[in-house]
Amino acid sequence: MTQAQTGRPPKLDNDAVTASLGSLPGWTLRADQAAIVKTFRFKDFNEAFGFMTRVAILADKIDHHPEWFNVYNRVDVTLNTHDVGGISRLDIEMATFMEQAAR
Repeated sequence: MTQAQTGRPPKLDNDAVTASLGSLPGWTLRADQAAIVKTFRFKDFNEAFGFMTRVAILADKIDHHPEWFNVYNRVDVTLNTHDVGGISRLDIEMATFMEQAAR
C-alpha cells in the first residue's frame, strides 16, 4: 500500500533507520528491528511529566502516539508505526522532537 492509501508514510529500510539514528543520541534499534527505543532520565517526576506532556501535544497533533512507561524521573520510550509494521518517518520525527523536548 502507498502512503495515500494508508495515510501513513512507508516503512523505512534498515539503512535509512541506521542513518537517522546517527543524529539521535541514545536511541537504539530494538532487537527485532521493528522499533527504536530510548530511556530518558530527568531531575524529578515533575520534569519527566512535563516532557511527556509536551510530547503528548505533538503526538495528538500528528496522530502518532508513543509507547512509553514512566516511573518517577525515568521515561522509557518505544517508537514504531504499527500501520506499516516497523519504523517510519513519523518515528524519526517524534524521536527528534523528544530530543528537543528533553532539554
